[in-house]
Amino acid sequence: MSKSATLFAPSAEPLTLALLVLPQASILEVASTLDPMRCANRHLGHQAYRWRVVSPDGGPVPLTCGIELPSSGPLAAAEGAEALVVIAGFRQAEVATRPLIADLRRMAPRFKMIGGIDAGPWVLARAGLLSGYRATVHWEDFEDLAAAHPEITLAPDRYVIDRNRFTAGGAAPAADLMLHLIASRHGAAISRQVAGSFLTTHQDGSAPQLDAPRRERRLDPRMAQAIAHMETHLDSPRTVAQTAKALGLSPRRLESLFQATLGESPAAYALGLRLAAARRLITDTHHPLADIALRTGFSSASSLSRAFRRKYKAPPSGLRKRPQA
Repeated sequence: MSKSATLFAPSAEPLTLALLVLPQASILEVASTLDPMRCANRHLGHQAYRWRVVSPDGGPVPLTCGIELPSSGPLAAAEGAEALVVIAGFRQAEVATRPLIADLRRMAPRFKMIGGIDAGPWVLARAGLLSGYRATVHWEDFEDLAAAHPEITLAPDRYVIDRNRFTAGGAAPAADLMLHLIASRHGAAISRQVAGSFLTTHQDGSAPQLDAPRRERRLDPRMAQAIAHMETHLDSPRTVAQTAKALGLSPRRLESLFQATLGESPAAYALGLRLAAARRLITDTHHPLADIALRTGFSSASSLSRAFRRKYKAPPSGLRKRPQA
């Protein structure tokens, strides 16, 4: 695709985006995509950005917070927009039906660019629209998408732009992506004004989604590094001594830092991270419990179940019997 065809280039022409919002998406992801454009229009003094929301059935979209988002119609109503952005969250395998995937594949050539937010890249991948592209997805879905679609070059970045495709890993990365779009089309000054309106800053797309030192500015830097170390070893948990050694600390010093800052030991905190990851996999995927145990650092399904009961006062199997909110 030539540079002139991309939307991420200087232009005085109005830009229209169509957002295909799937049920169980997050309102924050929608707002992070739409509101920067609304704010840019305010600072520019004219309608440089336009948008419309479409849904799988053309009706209001139920979001995770319980609010229904009005739509302008089904996917066909997106025609005429320069770009289509698919925003998906939980249960994308159910809400992105086969007919919707077929319609998405059929309509894809009508847009200059196609993007996906959070679990949106999953939907694009199922439609074959990311094959041969570099892309990203929410970090919780990264491993599964990589295994299911080896034809996609996945990067753990906040957002990725590759020719006529763009993907972002969640709500905050979506805002970063939109700020980048605004800077590309109307200059860095306008982009900074938009970011300032929301009391935020623009992070580069290549920045990692999980960046504990950046997220935990108020923590002792050694604590932030320890948490980052734990997060990257969920499937092969390190001992307190190993974590302390990686940070150049003594185990006793690491223990005292965690107790003083979080009121619990490093081992307890690391176990909490692993159980939270297991809980997400149990509720949001259909992976066997034995696989989830291995992916979160437990030796067996029974070992995971025992730890899970102690933490959540219920067996893992109970979550799968419950309808998802």
